[in-house]
This record gives sequence, C-alpha cells and structure tokens, in this order.
Amino acid sequence: MSQASLRIALVGNPNCGKTALFNLLTGARQKVANYAGVTVERKEGRFATPSGRKVQLLDLPGAYSFDSTSPDERVTRDVLLGRYPGEAVPDLVVCVADATNLRLHLRFVLEVKRLGRPAVLALNMMDAAKRRGVTVDVAELSRLLGMPVVETVAVQRGGAEALIDLLDRTDAQAANGSARPEDADDLHATVRGILAAAVTMPRATDARDDALDRWTLHPFFGPLILAIVMFLVFQAVYSLGKPLTDAIGDAFTWLGAMAGAVLPEGPLRSLVTDAIFSGVGTVLGFLPEILVLFFFILVLEESGYLPRAAFLLDRVMVSVGLTGRSFIPLLSSFACAIPGIMGTRSITDPRDRLATILVAPLMTCSARLPVYALLIGAFIPHQLIFGVFNLQGLVLFVLYVAGIIGAMVVGWVMKHLRRDRREHALLMELPSYRMPRARDIGIGLWERGMIFLKRLTGIILALSVLMWFISTFPSPPAGATGPAIDYTFAGYLGRFLQYPFAPLGFNWQITLSLIPAFAARETAVAALATVYSVAGGDTDVVGLGHTLAHNFSLASALSLMVWFAFAPQCMSTLAVIRRETRSWRAVSASFGYMFVMAYLAALLTYQIASRFS
Repeated sequence: MSQASLRIALVGNPNCGKTALFNLLTGARQKVANYAGVTVERKEGRFATPSGRKVQLLDLPGAYSFDSTSPDERVTRDVLLGRYPGEAVPDLVVCVADATNLRLHLRFVLEVKRLGRPAVLALNMMDAAKRRGVTVDVAELSRLLGMPVVETVAVQRGGAEALIDLLDRTDAQAANGSARPEDADDLHATVRGILAAAVTMPRATDARDDALDRWTLHPFFGPLILAIVMFLVFQAVYSLGKPLTDAIGDAFTWLGAMAGAVLPEGPLRSLVTDAIFSGVGTVLGFLPEILVLFFFILVLEESGYLPRAAFLLDRVMVSVGLTGRSFIPLLSSFACAIPGIMGTRSITDPRDRLATILVAPLMTCSARLPVYALLIGAFIPHQLIFGVFNLQGLVLFVLYVAGIIGAMVVGWVMKHLRRDRREHALLMELPSYRMPRARDIGIGLWERGMIFLKRLTGIILALSVLMWFISTFPSPPAGATGPAIDYTFAGYLGRFLQYPFAPLGFNWQITLSLIPAFAARETAVAALATVYSVAGGDTDVVGLGHTLAHNFSLASALSLMVWFAFAPQCMSTLAVIRRETRSWRAVSASFGYMFVMAYLAALLTYQIASRFS
C-alpha cells in the first residue's frame, strides 16, 4: 500500500465517541450523504498526518453487533467485508471503544476482529476512565486482542495524537488472526477473560453519574426536570432567535428597496423584490430560531441526557403503543421527520417501528417554525406571564405539546387496532454524562445550517419564483376594477381551492400557500410574502405580520397554526416512509390520517375561537 494514501473506517457502538473522534480528525473537511439505495447516513472526511500521508476517513453507522438485521449494522458489516456496491474496502478499521465501559464495547471489537480485516483499537474517553480509577494495561490488551491499541480523548485538542502517530507508522497489514466463528457465549467469555487480565475497575459506574442519575432518573423529579428542560428550550427558541430574525428581515427589506431603486419598472424588478427579497428573504430570516432549536437538541444529545429521557418516558410511551426507543427518533423529528424516521431502524420490533414511523411527522419539525414564528409574532402580544414567561414562547410550547399529544393519541389507537399488543422491554446503554464540546456543536450547527440554505436556494427559491409568476400573470383585462392579483392564475386557483377550506377560516391566499407547503413547509411563509408583496403589501418579517393581521382574524391565525401542527407531511417525508417501509399503504395511511386530523382540529379551533373573538 502506498505511503501517500490510507482509507480508514471508524466503527464502534453508539455513544463511544466515534463521531467526536471523526470531527476531531477531519474538522470541516467532511461531507454527508446517504449510501446508495438506503437512507443510512454516510459521513466521509479527510486529513493528512504529519508525514504527509493522506487519509480518507469513513464514519460508519454505530453498531452493537453484526448479528442484527437492522439496516445500519448491515451496512457497517457489508462495507467492512467489501460487499457494499460502489464502496471501496477500507485499508484499516479503527474500532472506537469507550474505555469506561469496555465490558460492553469489547464484544463488538471481537466481532470486528473475526472479520479478518486489519484493525486498530482506539481506547476513547481515557480521561474519564482515569478519573473513575480505571486502569488499562494497554500492552497486555493489545497482546490479547492481537491488534494495536492506542489511547484517545476525542473531546480534547491533540487527543488523537497517538492514533495519528500509529497511522504514520503502520503499514495496515497486521492480521487479526484467524476469523474463527465464535458464538455469542464464546465472545462474552473471551471479554470476561480479557477484562480480568488487562483491566482494573474499582467500581462499575461513575460516582458522579450515579449522583446525577438519582435526580434525573427519579420517578417524580426526573419527569419534572425533563418537562422544565423542554419548556425552557422552546422559550429560548423564541426569546433568543426573534431579535436576530427581525434584524435579518430589516436587512432584506433594505436590500429589496435598494434593488427596487436601481432596477427599472417591470417584471424583472417585481421578480427580484417580490419573489427573492420578500419571498426567500422572509424565510431566511427564521434561520436563527431554527439554529437555536438545533443548538439545544445537540447539547442534550452530546451531554448524554437523551438516553435517560428515553428511559424516563418508556412507561408512558408503552402505554400508548410506542416504546422508550421511540423517544430519540421522535425527538430527532423536532428537527426534521426524515432523520427521525431513519432513526427508527434501532427499534427491533416491526410493529413498534411502524407505529413510530407513522407518528414521527406529528412532531413539530423545524420547517414549521417559520410559520409559527410569523403567526405568533403577528397575532400574539409580546407580554410576560407572571412577570417571567414570554406569552409568545408559551404559545409556541403549546403548539409543540399539541403535536406530542396527537402522536400519543395516534399511538394509542394503533395499539388497540393491532392484534399483537405485547410490550417489549427497553434495553439500552446509559452513557456517562459529559460536557458538550463547542467544536462538535459548531460542526453540527454548520451542517444543519447548510442543509437549510441548500433548501432555501433550491426548492424554496424555485417555488417562490413560481408563486411570483402565477401571482403576476396574466395581467388584468381592460376595464377591471378589482385588485390586479384577483385576475392572475393565483387568484383564480386560490378562490377555487378555498371552498373546502373556508370552514377553517382560510382566505384564498392562505389556501394557495398550502400547495407549495406540501413540497417544503417553510414555503408557506415565502408564498404568503410573495402573494401579498405582489399585491402591494409590506412583506419584511415584521411588515408581513402586520399585513396578515389586517387581512385575516385571530381565529383564522389560530386555525392555521393548528393546521400546521397536524398537517400532512412534505413530499420528502412521504418518500422516506415509502423507502423505509416499502409500502404504499403506509404512505397512504400516514397522509390520510394526518389530513383528517389537521382538518378537524383546525375546524374545531376556528369555530371555538370565532365565538370568543
């Protein structure tokens, strides 16, 4: 093998710090995609060693065992064996193991070893292991495993120097011995023997973890702490993100005015000011609020708290036909239902997995956030409740809770409709608590921000231009007395579609905005901004709110918010449901029940609110 190039695969159990090590080695020099034919995430990066050797690093999906039939673990196994189409066989496998929990992680290392690939063991989180009093005889461990062993601390700068030095020196040809087919009992016995010979552990768990768990896993205080954490997260989304949203809106208003002053009167000026600056610019303004939500989700994930939240909610979720393992995919769905649905691959029972897939789109994804923020800012007064809580943030929290309650109701109905009502025990690892690393949080926010911007410059821009076109053409006929937009394609289409939605309090502009929202939820805001901009309204982030407040009632606004709380998912989510379930029946059921829920909930909201407003 050439000294100038090395292809490495990182493997390990979930929560071993594998992704943190990947980020430490590659930094921003990474790309994220999906494996061909499956919705399993593929992360690849690159870096160079001090000697100049170029390294391609592949972060394979986390796995507990190769015996599982889950898509994640099957992809990891097939890539290592060279069976995955279009994926080159790695020159070297780096097994990442949590040094504080070797009893669990070494079993998977032995499974990797018996594949017969050149491998290295990276003992990660060695700083935490030493604080706990765990001592590892690295030389003896290396001898027993038959592979090089190095210590790493993925959350510290320079924490991978020993691994990088080994990569500089290794020729990656050291064999792992024979790949004899040990059964599960043999693996467990081998792990016990290795631990007895090479590892000393004064206690099985960390004293600080135990002290924190006495509160976070307490039957009473644990759920209370979780509720407070989630409430404060949604308060922060609106309180911290809103000032930046307003600032971006003001900037695009200024840019739109400058462009309008330079460009001559005509369709080109209307396209630039109404479609790009008013439509796309309005949606871009909500990026800060979306990033605030992602920030807190990443912090909770990196801190080790999320598996504990899943444990706390297991009993409640089982009672409504779900499982504690559903919690993390459902929480991921608050960012986007697509990774949430993909995350259900960790649920082994097919019925539990299908139930989670069908309710995941009810979680309030970040694409709904621009709609909520726009309507809340326009119709809900900015005032404090009890002198502490922001009323607008409280309404946002209620909308998120509505989605959660809706998911629980749907899960409960599905539980009583299916024949198999057996409950499945929750078995999952609780990782040690750790301080989130700013570098990893930053990379995560960058990735999510870029995904949003790609959608903004792709589908959202295209749909905004389309909305501008149908809102501008054709021109009014001679002698027309009404507003020009009433005679356009948008005016005719909107009034035609308004009939079934009129009982919900939707005017034709709202009804029209629901069409592009099926492609991407955020485009509902861009569509409203474009339509009202073409009609001569003020459509920066603040001005659009004022325009909406003058064009429909509080009851209509509440109805629209409730519609989006339960509305049928976007086309991309439906496509992922089809790929994950391989069933058009599941797609039809998902779209159908959500449409009925959204319509009935919005109808009820409008009829009740109209009586009191």
